[in-house]
Amino acid sequence: MTVTAGGEPQSGARRGPRAHLAHVLGLLDRPLTSYYLVIGCTLLLLALGLTMVLSASSVNQLKSTGSAFTLLQKQATWVAIGLPLMAVTAMLPPRFFRVAAYPILLLSVLALALVLVPGLGQNVNGATRWLSFGGGIQLQPSEPAKLGLVLWGADLLARKDKLRMLNDWRQLLIPLLPGSGLLVLLVMLGNDLGTTLIVFTIFLALLWVIGAPARLFVGMTGLVVLLTAILIVVEPYRMNRLTGFLDPTGDPLGAGYQSNQGLYMLGSGGLFGTGLGEGRAKWEYLPHGDTDFIFAVLGEELGLVGTLIVLGLFGLLAYAGLRVARRVRDPFMRLAATGVTAWVVVQAIVNIGAVINVLPITGIPLPLVSYGGSALIPTLIGLGVLLSFAKREPGARQALAARGPGPAARALSWLGLGRSR
Repeated sequence: MTVTAGGEPQSGARRGPRAHLAHVLGLLDRPLTSYYLVIGCTLLLLALGLTMVLSASSVNQLKSTGSAFTLLQKQATWVAIGLPLMAVTAMLPPRFFRVAAYPILLLSVLALALVLVPGLGQNVNGATRWLSFGGGIQLQPSEPAKLGLVLWGADLLARKDKLRMLNDWRQLLIPLLPGSGLLVLLVMLGNDLGTTLIVFTIFLALLWVIGAPARLFVGMTGLVVLLTAILIVVEPYRMNRLTGFLDPTGDPLGAGYQSNQGLYMLGSGGLFGTGLGEGRAKWEYLPHGDTDFIFAVLGEELGLVGTLIVLGLFGLLAYAGLRVARRVRDPFMRLAATGVTAWVVVQAIVNIGAVINVLPITGIPLPLVSYGGSALIPTLIGLGVLLSFAKREPGARQALAARGPGPAARALSWLGLGRSR
């Protein structure tokens, strides 16, 4: 070790804990931190999701189709479609998203209306969420509707902010409240409580970012709670879920069965889990283990360590999204970044909360991890929007220019689609 004449270590020598902490904080303050965090967390969650989809579905798929890899192959196909879409989306300018918001929202509303037409909508577990196109191809219109609401609401409020119209509380709500209310109504008519909560979350996140008065924000939150309570009371199966949540041991083979099984799986995993593929949940003990309750399968096979890794990845994703929202200067980007972050992170919280029995079961998937292309692809596009904004943080353009074009940019340039600088 190199020392000075007085015996003190020089700057290049071993660092103490404070120096290490300062070094880590310095890394977090770099221009492209948000960009790399979003990419890294997304890829790790996708890889983990593919692994757990295979593990959770292998027994049922082997029994029903003769191959343990059926759902894995489908999910890998959705990932192979979604990742390039995310990469292309990350290269688009914010003005594209502002223009695209309106057709995305309009098409989503039309598709949600079609779901309610008898013979077109598919009912699964009490909720009419799906449009079937034959050949096993299905679409859940409420998923792209989340993206449409984020972009449309952000553009609407950004335009009003530019015109200095947001001093009046009515301008905060009109037409944002009727537009969000229409989406909520269509989703509610399909008996999809989980998606209804996420749409409400996006609406409240937009109000919070734009600086809605506390009384208005509290009033809207109270309205959300009231409508949620109504949704639960009017549907017997939701009341059964609520009863099972409040008293999981009261009906262990009925309303409380899925919740109890999820907790058993988490508890049996211990610290490091039973090992990949060694869990018992897949042997038809846990319903929907590859979708709504995939976190329980993960906890059983990867243990507490695995669940904490997933929580950490979503925590980093939340940090990255809010960092983008804080650092960008454009109101539209700030609003949309917060909306996308609230959508993905709150959905993860609701899903995990249901598995660990601190929230009632709502039937929504764990983003990027659960099986399903209808949820996965809009989520990846939303994260691509976040990446596009992250590249517009202060100093990010210069850092990217110094790094050189990435593979996606080179491919688009080779095809003659690259954007000239």
